[in-house]
Amino acid sequence: MKKILLTGSSGQLGRAVRKEYKGEAQFILTDVAGPILDVPEGMYLDITDADQVLKTLKRVHPDVVINCGAMTNVDGCEADYETAYRINALGPRNLAAASEEIGAKLVHISTDYVFSGTDPNPLKETEDPDPISAYGRTKLAGERYVRECTNRFFILRTAWLYGEGNNFVKTMLNLAETLDEVSVVDDQIGSPTSATELARVIHRLEPTICYGLYHATCEGSVSWADFAVRIFEKAKRNVKVNPISSAEYKKRNPESADRPPFSILDNSMLRMNGFPAMADWETAFDEYMK
Repeated sequence: MKKILLTGSSGQLGRAVRKEYKGEAQFILTDVAGPILDVPEGMYLDITDADQVLKTLKRVHPDVVINCGAMTNVDGCEADYETAYRINALGPRNLAAASEEIGAKLVHISTDYVFSGTDPNPLKETEDPDPISAYGRTKLAGERYVRECTNRFFILRTAWLYGEGNNFVKTMLNLAETLDEVSVVDDQIGSPTSATELARVIHRLEPTICYGLYHATCEGSVSWADFAVRIFEKAKRNVKVNPISSAEYKKRNPESADRPPFSILDNSMLRMNGFPAMADWETAFDEYMK
């Protein structure tokens, strides 16, 4: 049976990957929280510690490493760049170098935030990155380290991810418990992507030798405000959504990082390599809400 070392195994994508592969692989579950959270059989792994990463991979010798570990708090990255760089850039470097050393494949998750989001057109993998936030810059550095340190890699850029964990959907539903109206930005456009759908893409890609960089988001696009409307409709919550601009949001939250106004990715490499299209965001969201 295939052996997979999974970092960030208690996060929303980590949980989705475990469900997707259920019964098909032997997982070595790791997290910075170790056996805490929902993985009592898991182990502590600090991906920023190159020594620890190499020793662990040599000891357990996985066939595949799937890196779902990251610092995804966008505002937190802005406030603490060094920690963000260690986790989002040096962590992937360490995993890539150790994977290369033992001959394992590496699946690494990246983000739409490597782009500025000024282009309203869907962006292909061949577009030049131009991040505008600490989160985007550190994730881009992680991508580059992966490319430099191993040849057997899949880098998957995704966006607006939600699943079993903390995310925009859960935030809106929590707000609905106490509020009858919320303010949400309406000038940031993207593709809400189900962790379940992304896990399916990982499952299809990983056994192949179609290495490289991929965009992997659900099809279609929507604003955050309209996504919030859809969330409340599906949850049958009577909450009014007041659209506001990013400038207004920034005025209310001056410490917040800049976000790309357009986060629409074109999954062109999945198409060109003959992989099935990802579900459109509305279909995937309906599945999630069931």
